[in-house]
Amino acid sequence: MANQFNSARVQNFNITHFIIRVVVGAVVLAITAALTRGFTINGFWPLITGAIVLAALDYLALKLLGVNATPFGRGITGFLLAAVIIYVTQFFVAGYAVTMTASLIGALIYGIVDAIIPGRAM
Repeated sequence: MANQFNSARVQNFNITHFIIRVVVGAVVLAITAALTRGFTINGFWPLITGAIVLAALDYLALKLLGVNATPFGRGITGFLLAAVIIYVTQFFVAGYAVTMTASLIGALIYGIVDAIIPGRAM
């Protein structure tokens, strides 16, 4: 019985953590898009969907490659991976568009804003 309670508690924590991650990710993504020429997000739902896709791609990169896609956390590898994830997200989200150059600038801005706002966004 105690094991079931702990399992449910861990599951709730993961859901809460994911929701917080998406909300913080959406705020950071909105700021990044606003500050980066060539990076546009057209509306609330593309913003939320983009934040979810970014979180999912970051999770996949961590699990498959063992690399955390944090622009400043892993040096040039993390920075480039963050830029690629920002760029690739446009292929999964309608209303989200970014150029290759803007994804590099966006990764830099994303890293700076992510460092300022509490909580790990990406």
